[in-house]
Formats: sequence, C-alpha cells, structure tokens
Amino acid sequence: MTQQRQGGCHCGAVRFTLDMPENPVIRRCNCTICAMKGVVMLDAPMTSLTITAGEDSLSLYTFGSGQARHRFCSRCGIHTFHQLRSEPDHYGINVACIDGMSIYDFEETPVFDGQNHPADTGQYQYIGVMKFERTPG
Repeated sequence: MTQQRQGGCHCGAVRFTLDMPENPVIRRCNCTICAMKGVVMLDAPMTSLTITAGEDSLSLYTFGSGQARHRFCSRCGIHTFHQLRSEPDHYGINVACIDGMSIYDFEETPVFDGQNHPADTGQYQYIGVMKFERTPG
C-alpha cells in the first residue's frame, strides 16, 4: 500500500510526485557527502518517484564509484534525492523535500554505515540511532 505525496526543492523549480510506502524506511548515512548534506532519507523504489516540474533544473553530482547519483536543484542548491549505491533501483529521497513531512516527525533515525559501504565490505550495517525528543509545550 502506498500514499501519493508531493514534494520539491526550496525554490519550487523542482517538483515531484512520490508513491510513498506505507511504512517507509528512513535513515541517515555517515558517508562523506551524506554527512555534509545532513539529510534524513526515505528509501523508495525509483519507479515510485515522478518528476512533475523542473527536470531541467536538476543537476547531477557523482564521485568515487559514480554509482550513487546525487540530484540537486541548480537554482536553490537543495538536494532532493539520489540513486542509492546500495540499492541501485531505489532513491534516497530527502524527507524535508516531501510536502508536509519533516525530519522531526521521527523520534529515531537509524544511521547507516556508508563509510564502510556494503558494496565494498559485503556487509550492510548501521552504526547507531539519532534521536529527537520534542520539548513539552
């Protein structure tokens, strides 16, 4: 079961539709680029995301093996999604880019060990959990 959601970048040039899984997998990653971006990602099959506006505004960044393909808006610079190296048929979608969602919607966010990537080590592992606790009031 999926739920259709809309999303996009900060300036609105890039817009997308996402058929979001009912119980989405979310995570952070400690690899160099993800640590610098600081995003919480939602894992979804590539077929579940459709660019509805601004495909020409999306820039591509790759490094290292070139397998992870990071997309960001060329106008506002916001990272919207990337093709996962660990699951090449999936995107890691920036939760903050999904309309009505926030990284603060999740009390716990697992942190994936991207510095010791399963494509290199053969092991898929997590190094910890980031927690968010709302203050009363």
